Amino acid sequence: MDKGNFVLLLDPMAQSETTETKLTSRASLTLDAILVVVFFIYIYTLVSTHVPSNDPKMILFWGGMCAACMSGVFWLCVQMFRVVLMAQRAERRK
Repeated sequence: MDKGNFVLLLDPMAQSETTETKLTSRASLTLDAILVVVFFIYIYTLVSTHVPSNDPKMILFWGGMCAACMSGVFWLCVQMFRVVLMAQRAERRK
């Protein structure tokens, strides 16, 4: 390190080509939000039967918490899939 030979991992002056093109739209985000709500309801109906309680409030709470976590992961997966797909299509057009 005393010789000044540092490895620069990120070039602060480099401009990414993908920042110029928009990979998501308002319609795609709306569709994704609808898909996440449907996914939440589906997962909630699955996991709420496995909550080890007879109290409806506890079933609602723990089923909702589990479904919320899984829906968050689903949201990230859908967004990553959509962005990668759009980037690949844009690259193929070039």
